[in-house]
Amino acid sequence: MIYLLSLVIVILLFIVGALLRKVYDLRLDKPSPGSGGAEASLKTTWGKFDELLTSLLTIHEIGIVNAGTIKKEEFYRTVLENACELINSPRGSLMIYDSQADELTIAASKNISKEVIENTRIKPGLGIAGRAFQTGETIFVTDPQQNTQYKDFIGKEEQRDPFIAIPLKLKDKPFGVLNLHLSRDKESFTDYDLKFLTLLAGETAITLENIKLYESLENFYLEMVQTLARVIDAKDSYTGDHAGRARHKARRLAQELHIPEQTLRYVEYAALLHDIGKIGIDGGILSKPGKLTQEEYEEMKKHPAIGYQILSPIHFLGPVAQMVLYHHEWFNGMGYPEGLKGEEIPLGARIVATIDAWDAMRSDRPYRKALSHDIAEGELTKGSGRQFDPQVVQAFLALENSDWPVIK
Repeated sequence: MIYLLSLVIVILLFIVGALLRKVYDLRLDKPSPGSGGAEASLKTTWGKFDELLTSLLTIHEIGIVNAGTIKKEEFYRTVLENACELINSPRGSLMIYDSQADELTIAASKNISKEVIENTRIKPGLGIAGRAFQTGETIFVTDPQQNTQYKDFIGKEEQRDPFIAIPLKLKDKPFGVLNLHLSRDKESFTDYDLKFLTLLAGETAITLENIKLYESLENFYLEMVQTLARVIDAKDSYTGDHAGRARHKARRLAQELHIPEQTLRYVEYAALLHDIGKIGIDGGILSKPGKLTQEEYEEMKKHPAIGYQILSPIHFLGPVAQMVLYHHEWFNGMGYPEGLKGEEIPLGARIVATIDAWDAMRSDRPYRKALSHDIAEGELTKGSGRQFDPQVVQAFLALENSDWPVIK
């Protein structure tokens, strides 16, 4: 429903924009005597509308196309920057309501001091922003220093200009406030400023809801992934919590290799699900205490492809499916299923391969006891550049020998 509403809004904006452009072009093609001022006004109005349309489409694209790749903090900054540009405001802030603390805090700012940002905690109903949030109505303050609701900031140079507080609402329920200061070359906010900012606030609310829905969907997928991982570990009894260990180490190792946050999550999911294809492998083969026959080994080698077939239909897990498919490829091209070599193998798959091999060596198997730390390290080092990515091995062993320090 949210996506449909957002799409309708954009379509309407395009239609209105096209109509206004036609009117604008007609007026320029057929100028009337003494209409110079009117044409200049129309040109200015169209320019402002064009800026609004650009801002709305920017925000819309974040919510529909980039919802899974942008953090809320970045989104808030984008909204504030577009709002300031739209009305030529020199400074402003976007405040978000924290329901647990029952207060508004600054999530994004422009030309606001660090002291103000850190010390601003406003309860609903208190201060200008608190009143705008509680009442759901836009409030304009002409002289902040004379306003008793704004006394906390009296004397601060950056807080002397007139400003406007616009509540951000979704389904009439406020979730934040957009505060924008008046440019010193303007006497007041115009009607167009207010209308444009109201439209911008509405699109912001819809887009933020899309981001929240996407995050909820991600949480659902993560829970599903964890459940499937437990099923795998239960079927392959020797692994214990293999998937859980692999997940945490994969995330930390990916951080050490400076992988972007979105890709990092894919690596984490791949570590959880790299053996999901074993669901399609005969349990007798998985639990066989002795060495596998060639026929049994060929059957076991099918599990990456089976895992890919399970995961690839889920759009969200597409990159994860690729990592699962290739986690048994070797760095020298001698692995399976496709014999990929070096950088041809997705980095996430190379990370999972290293962690998977280490955990296998350090775990009890039906046919042998777990290898010691030193022996396992020697085997991993021996396989560096042959079976494993040397850079990944180096980073992994550094973390393993330092008890996996957490990045703060």
